[in-house]
Amino acid sequence: MNSNANPLSRPLLRRFAPSLIKGTIVAALSGFALAACSPQPVAEAEPPLAGATIGGPFTLTSSTGETVRWADFRGKYAIVYFGFTFCPDICPTDMQRLAQGLKILEERNPDLVANIQPVFISVDPERDTPAKVGEFAAAFSDDLMGLTGTPEQVAAAADAFAVYYSRGEDTAGGYLVDHTNIVYFFDPDGNPLSMLPTDQGADAVAAEIEKWAN
Repeated sequence: MNSNANPLSRPLLRRFAPSLIKGTIVAALSGFALAACSPQPVAEAEPPLAGATIGGPFTLTSSTGETVRWADFRGKYAIVYFGFTFCPDICPTDMQRLAQGLKILEERNPDLVANIQPVFISVDPERDTPAKVGEFAAAFSDDLMGLTGTPEQVAAAADAFAVYYSRGEDTAGGYLVDHTNIVYFFDPDGNPLSMLPTDQGADAVAAEIEKWAN
């Protein structure tokens, strides 16, 4: 036994040890709680179509007879939809909701909408002349660009945008065209970002554009 030990050390240790241990545990838990409550960095979500091979070179004709190429849209966001002017319901509904969505967005972010070019591409080159697609597009928005072309040009454009279409049977009232009705949204470099939810209404369209446009 060490004769030089302080006779008060053990009683003091016994007296204060619980408090010291308790304080250490509280401090440790407090540190853990602070760490747990601290905001953690959240990985930025990628657009749904990031990296998809959708979109590519095309040469088509505008309502004024001018040649329009996919490269002409670089520097602006582009919204691309394939349809036909004789479509009885789906195409007009999609274009109406798109135009309404852009109108809603324009009220709160006019600069963004000024940098977006919506495009309607016909999959019915047999009937959809430049004048016809121009008339159809103007019925929804002065900013909607209508494009058409030869059967070969339309087929090449549809293939570049992963769009299916097929001419239906002739009837007394004409024929319909079965086609993919996707509203594609592209960034200013021509990269696909997302599909605009026209089936959910104009507000959903505006929100989706705002979500992915920088």
